[in-house]
Amino acid sequence: MRNAVTIAGTGSYLPEKVMTNDDLSKIVDTNDEWIFSRTGIRERRIAAEGEFTSHLATKAAEKAIEDSGIAAEDIDLIIVATITPDTLTPATACYVQENIGAKKAVAFDISAACSGFLYAMKIAKRMIEGGASTNALIIGAEKLSAFVNWTDRTTCVLFGDGAGAAVLRKSEEGEGEIIATDIGTDGAQTHLLNIPGGGSACPTTVKNAGEGLAALAMSGQEVFKHAVRRMKTSANTVIERAGLQPEDIALVIPHQANVRIIDAIADRLAVPNDRVFVNLHKYGNTSAAAIAIALDEANHTGKIKRGDKIVMVAFGAGMTWAAAAIEW
Repeated sequence: MRNAVTIAGTGSYLPEKVMTNDDLSKIVDTNDEWIFSRTGIRERRIAAEGEFTSHLATKAAEKAIEDSGIAAEDIDLIIVATITPDTLTPATACYVQENIGAKKAVAFDISAACSGFLYAMKIAKRMIEGGASTNALIIGAEKLSAFVNWTDRTTCVLFGDGAGAAVLRKSEEGEGEIIATDIGTDGAQTHLLNIPGGGSACPTTVKNAGEGLAALAMSGQEVFKHAVRRMKTSANTVIERAGLQPEDIALVIPHQANVRIIDAIADRLAVPNDRVFVNLHKYGNTSAAAIAIALDEANHTGKIKRGDKIVMVAFGAGMTWAAAAIEW
């Protein structure tokens, strides 16, 4: 009996407001040439006032559910990957469950930063294979604009808001499947990329509220070095497990953080640039949402077709990394 898991539908949502590099140059000492030459980013989306991570997640989820042809009330598992939850508790997934009417779903969040969507994919895949779930909704959603230091030009230029989602279920004959997954963590590198304030180690108080501690902080060069090495290893792991060669891969969807990292990964995987999906220039780094948004765009713009082999690979704060090989 076939026990494979397939992606039945995808969806994404980007806020309406576009912030260009020129817009940023009006609030911090930077310019379009400086940002684009170092990152590959031209613009990013910014959530509206009163628009939260759960709202972004809900809109992406609704599109994925519609695309899947599965009713919301038949979703029995919701995993939201995010580092920018609406509230520390309850989980953002609980708000999404209520918003979409998935009353019988188990709902929880995971925090694996930019690797989060692929972590969620592995968890949901295993739960479906094991019989604990039938129809799973996985979402990567971030409102990073709420956790950016807008006076730090080394970080504020990088991030944007958005959400992407996918519905997973058991694969039927003739359908594609998630062939292989890989996840990993190196907790010795927690200092390289973090939000130091706002948690139990450094609660926000009246005394420290103006110090910007609840904002993203990053050691860029060290992150780059670890990212390229870990992404290469993780991608190669799922490629080997799936029995693929570079020429078999129709599309690589890497985490959208920096064009230099993307180019380095393409080179190390021996995949030409025309088979590497990039939308970084439009949205910046949307953390857990990045690969989810890219997958949906690739799906609905005809970049991938039935039977194509796809490799997705990410890295994030933690440090975390993850990859998946899929037959579409």
